[in-house]
Amino acid sequence: MTGPDTSGMTLDAIRTNTAAIAGQVVHTPSIEMHSPLIDRVLDGGSVTLKLECFQHTGTFKARGALSVARGLDADQRARGITAASAGNHAIAAAWAARQIGASAKVVIQSNANPFRVAMARAEGAEVVMMPPGPETFAEAERLVRDEGRTFIHPFEGLGTSLGTAGVGLELMENAVGLDAVVVSIGGGGLISGIAAAVKQINPACEVFGVEPTGAASMSQSMSQGAPVHLDKVDTIADSLGAPMALPFSHALCAAYLDDIVTLDDDMICAGMVVFQQEAKLAVEPAAGAALAAVLGPLRDRLAGRRVGVIVCGANIDAQSYLKLMARGRSALDGLCT
Repeated sequence: MTGPDTSGMTLDAIRTNTAAIAGQVVHTPSIEMHSPLIDRVLDGGSVTLKLECFQHTGTFKARGALSVARGLDADQRARGITAASAGNHAIAAAWAARQIGASAKVVIQSNANPFRVAMARAEGAEVVMMPPGPETFAEAERLVRDEGRTFIHPFEGLGTSLGTAGVGLELMENAVGLDAVVVSIGGGGLISGIAAAVKQINPACEVFGVEPTGAASMSQSMSQGAPVHLDKVDTIADSLGAPMALPFSHALCAAYLDDIVTLDDDMICAGMVVFQQEAKLAVEPAAGAALAAVLGPLRDRLAGRRVGVIVCGANIDAQSYLKLMARGRSALDGLCT
């Protein structure tokens, strides 16, 4: 049985796609994080933050959604798009639809943060709420079947990975000489694109993925050599709670990733605290996971090295943020000692 065709993920294709959407997305800053804590824990190493939290819609998701949406023909644009999401992808898909003059009817899990639901509506989307899991995707499939809408997948496919690869391309161009890049993993749409870009620019630069222990679909897939579906997802990092890996993103991860580490939710919250205290950034748990991995399970492997960290998003309401920060402060000593 042959795997998915990933031949379209060339460096030339990544550069072409990145240039094509450059006028509509933000070329987000890559900034070195000056922190005594980082200096101590990494033994003189450095961290450069790629600030995708400053992207349109508050996360990296805008890049992949727009890359897919731009490929729709006139008839598809007239029929509109749909998406299935815990929040961030729905926001980005609605935004991308607006950029191409299409309508958006997005399906969001009923347990999604109301803040993200409101953001999707603010981007012009009609929102359908469904129970989390298969029913969310089933409703999106119904909208494709009954209304002729085009489904923009949250993390799978060439267009999505080409879009997210722009994050890696910009980072490598703006932070020359990185030894490693650390990326959080949900379904794999972000890390598949970044890893493809980073490794084709500099094969010696290591790429590490980070997953919650309660949503480790990609690390299990890498261990088994094929995409897996999880029976249960249990993490406060809802953006990283994809219940499965899928063939295209898994194939790119298998080709380009050096390793994946997992973190419990307490460590993820502690990473959010470090972002706030050391970088003055209020981020969502998915972003906190990447920095927590640098300071925790990856610290010995990254000591003395130049590390890029993807700050993937910051879509979180004040009440949830304060609750998770309190949890993170309790766990901080265990992360940084």
